[in-house]
Amino acid sequence: MKTQIPYFIKIISHFFLHCNMPTFIISLLFLLVSMGCFSQAKISTPKAYDIYKTTKAPKIDGKIGKGEWRNARWSDDFVDISDSINPIPKFNTKCKMLWDDKYLYIAAYLEEPDLWGNHKNHDDIIYTDNDFEVFIDPGNDASNYFEIEINALGTVMDLFMHRTYKRGGPLDMKWKTIGMKSAIYLKGTLNNNTDKDKYWTIEMAIPYSCLERPNRISHPSVGATWRINFSRVQWQTMPLGTTYIKKKTPEGKRIPEYNWVWTPQGRIDMHFPEKWGYLNFKEHKK
Repeated sequence: MKTQIPYFIKIISHFFLHCNMPTFIISLLFLLVSMGCFSQAKISTPKAYDIYKTTKAPKIDGKIGKGEWRNARWSDDFVDISDSINPIPKFNTKCKMLWDDKYLYIAAYLEEPDLWGNHKNHDDIIYTDNDFEVFIDPGNDASNYFEIEINALGTVMDLFMHRTYKRGGPLDMKWKTIGMKSAIYLKGTLNNNTDKDKYWTIEMAIPYSCLERPNRISHPSVGATWRINFSRVQWQTMPLGTTYIKKKTPEGKRIPEYNWVWTPQGRIDMHFPEKWGYLNFKEHKK
């Protein structure tokens, strides 16, 4: 933009001096449009997902059985968090969902040639490993929302946000996904750099009972719409012995992680629920 602004000013000056006003206005509008001043390319519309009610609960073993999930379509492949026109992520990520009267079911596929993870204790800071994250706002009002993170070891971190960080939070780490079922399946070997891995998959069954808050929506019904998004945190790693460590710059600084999401946030920050996707609850798929 620094090189374009002076040139643009020269063009405007030329038209102002040599054109009558109506011609100048038309030409100016044409220039603005052609230069992208009215472009909305980086302002992505949140995606939507139609989630169908199931009469058969999936078996939560991490393997995403085809029969159990046949009525759930895969989401679009994840993209960079900042916007949809950034480079395509290095590894494929996608998810699918179902629901019934008790649970929200989520399955995810994460392509991964180097399966790696360290955190083993509940509520460790999971995003310092490669992880998969779920953000849920049942009230669709950008407040009182939930975050769940899980790594390739199956370790979970869960928290509740009264408001976004920008609006003062605070976060509540005491909230727990009581009754949640989750499982991981690894197509490869964890923390072993002597081979190349394929992927890891996740299944979750999130009970609505753990989403209950005073005077808040927690249980869906046909026709309801919630806000939801998913994030994959991916670090660059390098071999150390037979395992992995995070890559650093030649100066010894940590290389920032990748953040890949279902629907772009427009910035490197998941805590803007206004940009999350729409989850539309549907009756059984026939």
